[in-house]
Amino acid sequence: MSSPASSPPPRLISDELWALVEPLIPARRPAVHGRTGRPRTSDRDVLEGIAFVLSTGIGWTKLPTELGYGSGWTCWRRMREWSAAGVFDQLHRAVLDQLGEHGALDWSRASLDSVSVRAKRGVH
Repeated sequence: MSSPASSPPPRLISDELWALVEPLIPARRPAVHGRTGRPRTSDRDVLEGIAFVLSTGIGWTKLPTELGYGSGWTCWRRMREWSAAGVFDQLHRAVLDQLGEHGALDWSRASLDSVSVRAKRGVH
């Protein structure tokens, strides 16, 4: 009797969210000729790994490679690159824009403080 084939884990990043994220990810640097090693993990799989680590609270080095997200170090490195490139800030704005277009935001409950927006000194 054979064991059932394991199915991939459910997607953490929906197709709709991926459609917003994908164009924001910076173009990949050209590969160095003659370089060998593992094939590059897809950006979507890496984003899934980032979401998994951040939602579960496990350490980057504890990310199980069996899940197909790549290594924890790969996910951490790309998260750092994408953060420096402003991907997550742009994504935040894109999600808010889309929610606003669909009337899914209630701005009457929004607030700002000096942690969110820098207060200028001496301005009245």
